[in-house]
Amino acid sequence: MKKYIFPVLTAAALLAGMANANAQTRSLFNFKDLSGWHIDVPAMDKDPNVKSPFIVRDGVFVSLANPQGHIITDASYENFRLEVQYRFPAKPGNCGVLVFASTPRVLYDMFPKSIEVQLQNQDAGDFWCIGEDITVPDMEKRRGPKSEWGAVDGKKRRIINLTDGSEKALKEWNTMIVECVGNAIKVWVNGDLVNYGTNATASKGQIALQAEGSEVEFRKVDLTPITAFSKKGH
Repeated sequence: MKKYIFPVLTAAALLAGMANANAQTRSLFNFKDLSGWHIDVPAMDKDPNVKSPFIVRDGVFVSLANPQGHIITDASYENFRLEVQYRFPAKPGNCGVLVFASTPRVLYDMFPKSIEVQLQNQDAGDFWCIGEDITVPDMEKRRGPKSEWGAVDGKKRRIINLTDGSEKALKEWNTMIVECVGNAIKVWVNGDLVNYGTNATASKGQIALQAEGSEVEFRKVDLTPITAFSKKGH
């Protein structure tokens, strides 16, 4: 089990973030089509017969895993709370939510510049730095030697989360909340605070979901603007 010293967040700070969860909350999908999003899948550039790995099926959004790539919001966002309900319907695997996304294909000619919040089974809540960076408590324990940190290929880009056992069993629905305020990101998985970072090198950008390794279903992708958050709580 992971054991790390983590800063205590006051009830006031948590409630401040929740204060904006009101009528402003909206779904980023209509669960009928992919309006409001665009697809960036390199394999589709090379072969027009390659089918998109992103579909709407039986009222849920589905990432089919292959070919690999991203579906990206047309709009950019800052100061928001994103609630995602997801599950692996067949076998556990890999996927991710990317925030502060900007320049496309900066890593491996596929990943947009961003900070990834991992959905991979048993690793939900890890941060992956993709051309952007972020600071967390106990950085060397969770990322490795400082001399090896970085946000490009060949550097230590993964920052492991703070908990084990926060995810539900295969085929059950998980809830992840990603809260981005200024240059800080907090992540909850099924009610557990699993990661928290500050001093991110970005504070605004698009939101992306991955096709990367295993089929994933999403039944909720809701965004709530945070317009009156006291940054002192961070």
